Amino acid sequence: MVELTLPKNAKVKPGKRHAAPAGAKNTREFKIYRYDPESGENPRWDTYTVDLDRCGPMVLDAVIYIKNEIDPTLTFRRSCREGVCGSCSMNIGGRNTLACTQGIDELGKGAITISPLPHQPVLKDLVPDLSNFMAQYAAIQPFLQTVTPEPDGEWRQSPEERAKLDGLYECILCACCSTSCPSYWWNSDRFFGPAALLQAYRWINDSRDEMQGERLDALEDPFKLYRCHTIMNCAQVCPKGLNPAKAIAEIKKAMVERKL
Repeated sequence: MVELTLPKNAKVKPGKRHAAPAGAKNTREFKIYRYDPESGENPRWDTYTVDLDRCGPMVLDAVIYIKNEIDPTLTFRRSCREGVCGSCSMNIGGRNTLACTQGIDELGKGAITISPLPHQPVLKDLVPDLSNFMAQYAAIQPFLQTVTPEPDGEWRQSPEERAKLDGLYECILCACCSTSCPSYWWNSDRFFGPAALLQAYRWINDSRDEMQGERLDALEDPFKLYRCHTIMNCAQVCPKGLNPAKAIAEIKKAMVERKL
């Protein structure tokens, strides 16, 4: 069950209902979270009946159809529509995922509920404030760091060394994993969360990077790393099939091994 971060003293109320266009035969209801901080009104759930014969097969297609054909005030993020950019991450039917890769027909029967990623401040409608999430990503210094002189050509890496990055570099920073993690809900101001820690391990595990000790030092903290309790929500919702919990466990293992 998704739990939203509501404005102070706010209650989510029933909203407007938008009927299907005349003559529509293949329809589906979408129940969408609406909130405009500038209006001063409570958040609400608006219900839209969409003619599925006039939109594509993905949830994002339906959301775009709603904005273009029914309610131009609906606000959401989207970009590539190919599951690459991570912009359209939302909570759909109680599960964090990408709207552009979530098929409408994969969601069973009945109304489809769409809300912003949970436990994050909401800027408007389906747009969460990910400032803290991105600041934590920046804090792990996601770039190659070396102390030896730069080579004349490329930094060489064997196929075996390169293979160690598989399952790490594919992260698209959609925030589905971190916002599904109870430890992150409770301690997001101090716990870096699955996404940032997966990215941290990507650089710790890179054979070309020479700052592994410093990277581990930066994570040696009761909250930054060790608030992970291996609940595994992160791996279950990752739209790219990655396993942040495993990466976090590997960081913990590296912490122990360097002290032996």
